[in-house]
Amino acid sequence: MGSVETASGVERIAAAFAGHGRKAALMPYLMGGYPTTDDSLRIAQAYIDGGADLIEFGLPFSDPLADGPVIHGAAVDALANGVVIEKLLDGIAPIAAQVPVLVMTYFNLIEARGVERFLGRVADLGVSGLIIPDIPLEESSVLLEPCDRHGLALIPLIAPTTPDDRMADICAQARGFIYTVAVTGTTGERSADAEGLSTLVGRVRAHTDLPVAVGFGISDPEQAARVGAVADGAIVGTRLVREARQAHEGGGDPVPAVLDLVKSFSDALS
Repeated sequence: MGSVETASGVERIAAAFAGHGRKAALMPYLMGGYPTTDDSLRIAQAYIDGGADLIEFGLPFSDPLADGPVIHGAAVDALANGVVIEKLLDGIAPIAAQVPVLVMTYFNLIEARGVERFLGRVADLGVSGLIIPDIPLEESSVLLEPCDRHGLALIPLIAPTTPDDRMADICAQARGFIYTVAVTGTTGERSADAEGLSTLVGRVRAHTDLPVAVGFGISDPEQAARVGAVADGAIVGTRLVREARQAHEGGGDPVPAVLDLVKSFSDALS
């Protein structure tokens, strides 16, 4: 395993899942540029201080098909406030030097900047991988091979409705880990029953040796602990974005609020 400077994104992700020392790795999500660019970067640092093993860093996009109203609203606000994607990306480097960062965005944003140019840029900043919800398996070759060349993991998503044969095909070309969607629909705070979650994770593991991380719907530490009992990672998004929004709209600093919340998730996984 190389240093942070020389290790590939796939290697860094593998190390994060292997070395967290808890029930499961913790991967909190944030919306870049919300409430401001500087605030979002401070929130990312608070995630690390609170115990995050990896960070999912969302880039605001006008039509985020996988995102529920809370995260969609944060993206709309970030864009309305004039967030500059290039400036936002510049701020990722100090975060990515500490933990693996997975950039979550949509293909139009990448295509508009040029696939090679965008991937080279984020790789140079130390990003470990990409999560692109609107690239289906049949079209993923447009990103998979260039991601491999740049040392970036292209993270696939699997849903409860994914048939086993398609699940096998997705896992066969997966890199880094499998992002397993606990419930059907967009991101948000709602529960998947424990038995159903265990069955879903078991189905995914039948097709891969990569870590299985579960997201969509984890809204409190108790749910995170249940996920940690069956999966390799817990991804928390809407609940943290909502906490940042409530603090910001109340005239307060969102950083202490999200720091306390991330610590509670981290403790639950310990």
